[in-house]
Amino acid sequence: MMQRRPIIGGNWKMNTNLETGMALASQVADAASTAKGCDVVIYPPFPALQAIDSVISSSPVTLGAQNFWPEDCGAFTGEVSCEMLTDLCVTSLLIGHSERRHVLHESDVLIAKKVDFAIRMDFQVVLCVGETLVQREAGNTLEIVLGQVQSGLESVKHDSMKNIVIAYEPVWAIGTGKTASAEDAQAVHSAIRQELASRYDDDVASSTRIQYGGSVKPDNAKELFACSDIDGALVGGAALSGESFAAIIEAAC
Repeated sequence: MMQRRPIIGGNWKMNTNLETGMALASQVADAASTAKGCDVVIYPPFPALQAIDSVISSSPVTLGAQNFWPEDCGAFTGEVSCEMLTDLCVTSLLIGHSERRHVLHESDVLIAKKVDFAIRMDFQVVLCVGETLVQREAGNTLEIVLGQVQSGLESVKHDSMKNIVIAYEPVWAIGTGKTASAEDAQAVHSAIRQELASRYDDDVASSTRIQYGGSVKPDNAKELFACSDIDGALVGGAALSGESFAAIIEAAC
């Protein structure tokens, strides 16, 4: 089996101000500098991107953005373009996060368009997929998750999969304190990998990194990362604490 390099993402969402964000970024940079075995990406709010880059630029931490609009420019009030983000040294983009899907009502069609556009603009794409509690209790977890994988990767060719990371985030576990058991998370990750093998081939399936997201904390990170198909985490609440995020990075490395 190919050895995949773990990737730990910190999604700050609509949290931190300039002062607290720069302080947090400094803590993350320190943690990443001593943890050589994994990739670390942080996704601050838009207004702080330039300042955060000045803090992490000499560290191994990569800068990501939480959203963008899939056009070069134009009359899209309140949106930002990939070119703008490139100017700010952003190299990774979150697409399809559950809050974008369920709170802001982004459709599978828009998410697929974003994935295609971001890949063509040479960004790393983190495609987020996951089921709601109602869907899970109805026994539809794999139908929903694999459907989101299929639609999100609709236009992604074999050679572009090297720029794709998939984040499995059960919606019912995000910010709730609930976490899928390691066994349940592994089962979904394994199914996603099987879907990649079917859609592309075994090489893509074995090389694509699949993160787990959903109330990942220092006390459950090691168990999750011990699973054969879990390649790190996309962290929300715990990413807002330098100490907690450092512990999760350490668990992955």
